[in-house]
Amino acid sequence: MRLMEPVLLAFMLLSITLAGCLSDFENGDEEIVLIVNTGQTNGTVVQSFTDGELVSTNNVTMIFDFSETYSDRELMSFGIDLLDGAAPTVVDAKTDSTISIDFSNHGMYEIIAFATDERNQTQNMPIYIIIEMRIDWMEYSTYEPQPMTINPIPTNGGTSPSSIIIDSRVENPELIEDVSSGREVEITWSLVDSAEDACQTRSGLVHDGESVVWETIHFNTFLVHELRINYDSGQDYINVNQSVLIEYDDEIG
Repeated sequence: MRLMEPVLLAFMLLSITLAGCLSDFENGDEEIVLIVNTGQTNGTVVQSFTDGELVSTNNVTMIFDFSETYSDRELMSFGIDLLDGAAPTVVDAKTDSTISIDFSNHGMYEIIAFATDERNQTQNMPIYIIIEMRIDWMEYSTYEPQPMTINPIPTNGGTSPSSIIIDSRVENPELIEDVSSGREVEITWSLVDSAEDACQTRSGLVHDGESVVWETIHFNTFLVHELRINYDSGQDYINVNQSVLIEYDDEIG
């Protein structure tokens, strides 16, 4: 997916006092000009598994910079509301102008940036974020590769991803002790949904010291899937190196 160019977002609120009304405003017009520099509005969470165990997760951290926001009145706070039911993240505008937010789950997010002045005027602005997910999976020296779970369902209940992109490599490593004793291995890949329907399959023959690759794309992103590798025949251990990307469309908002 293409990375988006640095994004500069701006919005203006004009609040006009009525003639003859009692007001603490000294000027006829009061405004907040909300400018938020996000730098980017997309990213990819990366999960790494070794022999079926999650060993690391690299979340996406986005920094929202309010430093160019200004107002006729003194600004009191800046904030980001993820619209997830939790309290917004708020900083004191007198001392801070940036907010960092971590995203750990894939999805298309609409969040709200806001600024509040000393008169408790608040200006809101929507920002749209795309978070994809890549799962890296390694298994070593196995006769029974474990199923790899692929969950394309966004936890925020938003728009489903556009596709699941699979790159799976199976290696039959050469036996160091006796290179003449290696044998070929027959395998079958299958992508199986939660209803136990095999959506895609492919067979492969891996000769000693070589590897085979299955690259495919799948568009059913409404069900949890498992990527399975069945060891059909052979005597050699195999290594598995897989990368799966849960991808979203570029068009948002």
